[in-house]
Amino acid sequence: MTAKLLDGHAVADRVLRDVAARTDALAASRTTPGLATVLVGDDAASAGYVRKKHEACAAVGIHSVNVRLSPDTTQDELHEAIHELNRDDAIHGFLIQHPLPSHLDFSRALLEMHPGKDADGLHPMSIGSVATGLEAPIPATPAGVRAMFLHYDIPTSGRHVVVIGRGPTIGRPLSLLLSQPGPGANAAVTVLHSGVSDLAEYTRRADIVVAGVGRPGIVTRDMVREGAVVVSAGITWEGKRLVPDVDESVGDVASWITPRLGGLGVTTVAMLLQNTVGLAERQSRVA
Repeated sequence: MTAKLLDGHAVADRVLRDVAARTDALAASRTTPGLATVLVGDDAASAGYVRKKHEACAAVGIHSVNVRLSPDTTQDELHEAIHELNRDDAIHGFLIQHPLPSHLDFSRALLEMHPGKDADGLHPMSIGSVATGLEAPIPATPAGVRAMFLHYDIPTSGRHVVVIGRGPTIGRPLSLLLSQPGPGANAAVTVLHSGVSDLAEYTRRADIVVAGVGRPGIVTRDMVREGAVVVSAGITWEGKRLVPDVDESVGDVASWITPRLGGLGVTTVAMLLQNTVGLAERQSRVA
């Protein structure tokens, strides 16, 4: 079996067409959606991700600003930059590029963000809303996974989904999202992590496997049953080469698989912009 590719560009293009139409509608009422990024340090990969987000904003008419902070920024200085964005009426949503330098606490920084400006859907109030089914920005990468399932008509209701990783940006919110009732979800979800000694014992029984830990090739061909859907949500840079969590040989047994390039990365950016225009619409209604 040769797996079909879960092309993220097709998913992102459809989402971004909707974002552009909604941005135009807001512009007609004299509101331009605004997104800001907070980038701390000089990590090349993080800078590249931020650049792609701003390029996508320009393509759909969203105003964007990058707040660049030095590698030795203190926690208090980071908080002050966040407070300034909280006060900026031209910015409807913003994100703190993850990961931060090791001396900074990402969770503490998130708590300083106004939850009504949480473009990435990672504020504790946003995660809590996902858990309880309330309206809120949905974490961008998990939202991209669900959008991919919906776009390619991959059934999830009642199916067994194994999520590898329990981190705050992918694994934990994804497990909440996919177990919720509704389209592209309603699944039976098992979360694996470093405390599980034999990952394959679980993955071989899964209908869908999503790996989101940032460990190259953690999912290998022998860990996946024939016909399973396999999504790599985690990536690692080895020099200038991007390496996914899922080994390419998995494509020999899977029915669907994300490509090494053009998979969830582009859908994540699209969902971020969808969150941003949604925040602008809510703030426009309140005003």
